[in-house]
Amino acid sequence: MEIEAITALDLSLLTLVPPWNKTILLTANAVPESSTLVLAGVLLSLVVVYLASKIGGELAHRFGLPPVLGELVGGVVVGVSALDLLVFPEGGGDSSSSLIMTLLQATAGLEPSAVAATFQVQSEVISVLAELGVIVLLFEIGLESNLKELLAVGYQALVVAVVGVVVPFAAGTIGLMTLFHVAAIPAIFAGAALTATSIGITSKVLSELGKLSSTEGQIILGAAVIDDVLGIIVLAVVASLAKTGEIDVSNVIYLIISATAFLLGAVLLGKVFNKSFVKVASWLKTRGRLTIPAFIFAFSLAYLAAAIHLEAILGAFAAGLVLDETDERTELDEQVRPIADLLVPIFFVSVGAKTDLSVLNPFEPSNREGLIIASFLIAIAIVGKLVTGLVVFGQPQINRLAIGVGMIPRGEVGLVFAGVGSASGALSKPLEAAIIVMVILTTFLAPPLLRVVFPSDPLNEAISSLKDAPNPATESVAPKIE
Repeated sequence: MEIEAITALDLSLLTLVPPWNKTILLTANAVPESSTLVLAGVLLSLVVVYLASKIGGELAHRFGLPPVLGELVGGVVVGVSALDLLVFPEGGGDSSSSLIMTLLQATAGLEPSAVAATFQVQSEVISVLAELGVIVLLFEIGLESNLKELLAVGYQALVVAVVGVVVPFAAGTIGLMTLFHVAAIPAIFAGAALTATSIGITSKVLSELGKLSSTEGQIILGAAVIDDVLGIIVLAVVASLAKTGEIDVSNVIYLIISATAFLLGAVLLGKVFNKSFVKVASWLKTRGRLTIPAFIFAFSLAYLAAAIHLEAILGAFAAGLVLDETDERTELDEQVRPIADLLVPIFFVSVGAKTDLSVLNPFEPSNREGLIIASFLIAIAIVGKLVTGLVVFGQPQINRLAIGVGMIPRGEVGLVFAGVGSASGALSKPLEAAIIVMVILTTFLAPPLLRVVFPSDPLNEAISSLKDAPNPATESVAPKIE
């Protein structure tokens, strides 16, 4: 029977249709226009993303700032805080505020009844692409990191991570309860949000500065990875506490064991997988002989991490570390970079677009209490991470201030804490606003501060300028130096 004939039948006849076909028919009837225009909305969104990232990145570069900061600011400009070009439901936007939906109605004939459904699906697609972007970013960072050097600073990274979690969590929770008389569960939730560290933002800036392979960069990166694992455990604990009023000890034990086993297993896997990967790559002769097997491996580890309730980005980072030890590492790094150039900006622009700066308006009475609490949280967020550099041992010439600054940005990780707290009902509006302000400022402060605390390297800048100069004779053979 033709689909057009089926969709014209009375709904009572759907009782004769199998359940899986009912879903298809009802979806087709509900949003026929939106299903055909979702792609158009996604394409327009990507145009906005790439324009914002490129313009923002170029302006930041001209002012001597890391391009990633420009991408974040570009996202804020096109997001819910300003132009409403790229808005998301979780960022406070809706279909009526999206200028892309308005443009689709005006130019592509999108029916008003289908706007909400189109907006929802389009937003989900961009969010998935953003998540894919951060997975690719962490895979690329793993390729640029040296596993042996990372293990060499493993103890220091572990100490830095533990201090970076315990100090801000304890200071934030106790301070909120004693100074602002916040109830225990909301205070614990806000304290937990202070523990986060955005490995994506920090690693990107370190890579741009050419400091990713430095001792400081390796300690920051290792600590951020461990911090992510500890942060996931803390989030699970406080989310359980907010929902039930008691901590699920079995879940906490499960997370600790699974996280430890996953990271150790990934490291040990590298010793076995390296030779197999090289053999497979040498056997393949068609396009993508390196990138396709590499991404199969990266996505498999990312899936495995997500399946055991860890972060998918940890799996991607572990895959990069494993493949960094192969003989094909340099060529693979060159082939992954263009893919990252397409997907990673979606992540950073989306983070900025979801950030609502209206919580910074002091003339709004409901924001004032949040701003006062935010000032306290910002101080704890900065100081609580700066002290991590002081606990590094066995490295007398280390740049301790750079390590502390590298741990400051909360980024998307902090927004996850705020989102879970808001959804659970544990956070009041002022406290939720305070956490968002803390996340915004620590995210935007860290990139320029990292450039300040890391002294400029004239040789590295000279190499970078030569690298960026158009030279077809060498561009195809010379590996890009980070």
